[in-house]
Amino acid sequence: MAGPSPAVAQVRSAVRPGLVAAEQPVLVACSGGADSLALAAAVAFEAPRAGVPAGAVTVDHGLQPGSADRAERTATLLRGMGLAPVLVTRVDVRGAGGPEAAARAARYAALAAAADEHGARVALGHTLDDQAETVLLGLGRGSGPRSVAGMVEQRVDGGTTWWRPLLQVRRTTTRAACAAQELPVWDDPWNDDPAYTRVRLRTEVLPLLEDVLGGGVAPALARTAALLRADLDALDDLAGTHLARLADEEGLPAVDVAALPVALRTRVLRGWLRAGGVPDLQAVHLTAVDALLVRWSGQGRVDLPGGAGVVRTSGRLVLQGPAPRAARAHDTSAEFEEP
Repeated sequence: MAGPSPAVAQVRSAVRPGLVAAEQPVLVACSGGADSLALAAAVAFEAPRAGVPAGAVTVDHGLQPGSADRAERTATLLRGMGLAPVLVTRVDVRGAGGPEAAARAARYAALAAAADEHGARVALGHTLDDQAETVLLGLGRGSGPRSVAGMVEQRVDGGTTWWRPLLQVRRTTTRAACAAQELPVWDDPWNDDPAYTRVRLRTEVLPLLEDVLGGGVAPALARTAALLRADLDALDDLAGTHLARLADEEGLPAVDVAALPVALRTRVLRGWLRAGGVPDLQAVHLTAVDALLVRWSGQGRVDLPGGAGVVRTSGRLVLQGPAPRAARAHDTSAEFEEP
């Protein structure tokens, strides 16, 4: 008896280890596109064999004509795979950053709420190609090494576990898997709209890089992200150790922190400020606080988001404003993920 097609087998193989490793129920975020549909089909096949309950969520953003009907058709398809529960969630897309950012924020909030209600983790269909695009975005924005390190397979954020098992699978493979299973793929017209930066990266920049560099660019970018992420995780752990050693209720000893290499020093400062309740830290804020350590000339308070501020007094950095909490050694890194 013939087995599944190579594409179907590859997607199933990608989800199998994560299902076997954890008993927590799974909700697949499925838009009806090839990536999330291939993921849903693979989870529907593998989850019963792993003894893991598996359902799905499809989010109706209400931004395109017929979106409600399309969401219901996707839900019907997912129920036909044996996934349960299958939820359809309508969101109100509004907020800063343009429609793409607002839609993403609303979608992730809805997925997190569904996961919390059902005690589940959320499976997302991001592929190796999405990872390559994320790395290029991070490079172009200059938003720090964490942005270039891309997405991680599993991450806990705000109490929700986000699981991305397809980060080593190509987009062509997910589409081939859908074709082999005769799954009706919905192609979002936004994915072809050059008004969006990711679309131009996908359709213009990456093909040009492939041509100039002789192919293999997307896998190379994904490998680079993985290597960089390992280095960053090691630095974060080391910085956490220094933060736990140096911080106390009175603040940070300026001379001791200033003696650290810059890669550790900025991580210690970030962890200390976050533990003190400072929100929305940006590079400009860390640079200003760091100047109190390495370019000290008697300058005054550095103002920070949320009404907080840092001063140097009696040889220590002291956080003013929000009441400081005890420093937490594990909170030294800034996650960047933009699927």
